[in-house]
Amino acid sequence: MRTARRTHGFTESVIRGMTRLATQHDAINLAQGFPNFAAPNVLKEAAIAAIRGDINQYAVTWGAPRLRRALATKYADWYDWDVDPETEITVCCGATEAMVSALLAVVDPGDEVIVFEPYYENYSPDAILCSANPVFVPMPVEGPLDLDRVAAAFSPRTRAIVLNTPNNPTGRLLTQQELVVIGELCTRYEAYAVTDEIYEHIYYEGRHIPMATLPGMRERTITVSGASKTFSVTGWRVGTIIAPAQVTNAIRKVHDFLTVGSPAPLQEGVAAALEQLGPEYYRQLAGEYRERRDILIAGLQTAGFKCAPPAGAYYVLADFSDLSDMPDDRFSEWLTAEIGVAPVPGSSFYHDDEHGRHLVRFAFCKTEDMLHEAVARLAGVRSAGQPAGH
Repeated sequence: MRTARRTHGFTESVIRGMTRLATQHDAINLAQGFPNFAAPNVLKEAAIAAIRGDINQYAVTWGAPRLRRALATKYADWYDWDVDPETEITVCCGATEAMVSALLAVVDPGDEVIVFEPYYENYSPDAILCSANPVFVPMPVEGPLDLDRVAAAFSPRTRAIVLNTPNNPTGRLLTQQELVVIGELCTRYEAYAVTDEIYEHIYYEGRHIPMATLPGMRERTITVSGASKTFSVTGWRVGTIIAPAQVTNAIRKVHDFLTVGSPAPLQEGVAAALEQLGPEYYRQLAGEYRERRDILIAGLQTAGFKCAPPAGAYYVLADFSDLSDMPDDRFSEWLTAEIGVAPVPGSSFYHDDEHGRHLVRFAFCKTEDMLHEAVARLAGVRSAGQPAGH
């Protein structure tokens, strides 16, 4: 019963469970991070053309050549990073599969994987599926990392550290100084930095720095990203991994047995977007998300939530302790059913539920009209009758 042991203690995705609850109560879904607006036409037209052109069978397991070439060009243009499309790129079924493929390729049973928390809910299960031990390090929403505490988390058993920048759920960007110190620790302990950079083009201050571009880190970094957030196609499941050739060889073997390959015609659509959408698209993407962020932040603060504008990604982690003494899961259910706005309970982003009991996460990857309606509904939180806290 090895499978049962590996999944013992797992629950269903809290985020996707809140989406079902939102549907049940006809609530505005600010829980799951999927946009409710259209993807760029260039993606759609290229995918349609690929289907009409009968690109319907398996692509190359590790990614269609056109997409891998477009990705190599993108990394060269954006980060002055020379990536070999033949030996260093793997296309997966979304960044979710990319992350678990990367970890399964390099992590052995009994190894340790460092995870900053709060964290996206898949990271800890990914480590456990490798029969590894997750080691949790707090990452503040604001202010610098405690780098001494980060250093203390490393040990001879550390095989990898998972970095998500810009971060879900906090919106935090890791600074170059923080990345440099983490890179030095990876080198010292011969560990890999596995970086989830799916929000790399959605940030509002500072800049995104790929770990692999820092001195000495190209051979120790596995970079995960994808099309879902940048092109508003979360359902297309086109994720990417950039890794050194020897690591890519191992990743491709894992990926092959997990999913064989990402959807062939959709890879053509993503390739077209990478080839044709210039810098103005990415500037507009971040600018529009900034406007959505500001609408939601103002509404949450007016409603009585404590929160700060995120520096990146499209989530707000909000403290509701001034509004209710309910635990986060009950508050989230109440907010969904009675107010008509669905968040995610904050405890789903911590290994110890108690750390997130006063927090909920909202996603603002929605149209401005929907966000204004959500804000109008949230204005009624203070006046609505709430059940007892415990």
